Amino acid sequence: MAIKVGIIGGAGYTGGELLRLLIHHPQVQIMFAHSNSNAGKPIATVHQDLVGDTNLLFATDYAAAITGAIDVLFLCLGHGESRKFLTSNVIAENVKIIDLANDFRLAKDAVIGNRKFVYGLPELNYEAIKTAQNIANPGCFATTIQLGLLPLAKAGLLKDVYTTGITGSTGAGQSLSATSHFSWRANNIQAYKTLTHQHLGEIGESLQQLQGSAGVAVNFVPWRGDFTRGIFVSSQMHCDWTLDALNNLYQEYYSKHRFTHVIKEAVFMKQVINTNKCLIQLEKTDNQLVVHAVTDNLLKGASGQAVQNMNLVFGLEETTGLQLKPAGF
Repeated sequence: MAIKVGIIGGAGYTGGELLRLLIHHPQVQIMFAHSNSNAGKPIATVHQDLVGDTNLLFATDYAAAITGAIDVLFLCLGHGESRKFLTSNVIAENVKIIDLANDFRLAKDAVIGNRKFVYGLPELNYEAIKTAQNIANPGCFATTIQLGLLPLAKAGLLKDVYTTGITGSTGAGQSLSATSHFSWRANNIQAYKTLTHQHLGEIGESLQQLQGSAGVAVNFVPWRGDFTRGIFVSSQMHCDWTLDALNNLYQEYYSKHRFTHVIKEAVFMKQVINTNKCLIQLEKTDNQLVVHAVTDNLLKGASGQAVQNMNLVFGLEETTGLQLKPAGF
């Protein structure tokens, strides 16, 4: 039987990416996609690349989520809006929820009413996700940074980490701001939220979960890049292990995970755009280790990972509907 899906906030970047994936997912039936600003409009007039793929209209209500006529509800709302939505609307208990905002990612925020959210990074919480009723989908920078560091945390090798990462303009969402206009972004790079990025909290909790101590300091400088999608992260730290031993550590950690791959050649962003992959490369000079990780911020960093989590929750092979091909050159 098909998984019956509802989407709240279907007009934004993550909502559009989710629709692209679910329309072609062999085990999914989209019951509704809701958008306050586009209710009643054909979805393909907002996400124009979907012309010919769907005749669905944006729903004018989400009653199916309240009555329990769907199996899973995706929340593709702005940060802070998911908690407001669930406070104002009683979603039927049988409906699983996957939230793509940051509202329920931290342990102190993971409960609302009778619902408790599991942090949805499969490479960290694979077994817990499979039995979860509610999933807090990780952030895009958080996903990329963590995938670069999880094996080191499990081996107890982390202390002080210095990370720089660059992201495309879609990471800022669809609403225009002074720094998202083309004329500002083109041929331009800027650091922002230096050492204070909102994803640091979830990164810290995950590393502590594996390493068992609170002694990991991630010093993160994010950059805005002059491209639309993708994340490239480089994390530097002291490490006395040999490069061969570290590559073996990473290969073993990710051996059962279908989307994260460790390679010895230099990674670059175009390898992962339009895929749910994370590629990792290690470099070492003397006792300094650098871990490079690349993802597509809208897929492995958002909607692709949300579908991966849905697959796990409903007992499907986690790659179902996610056999995507890189965008190419």
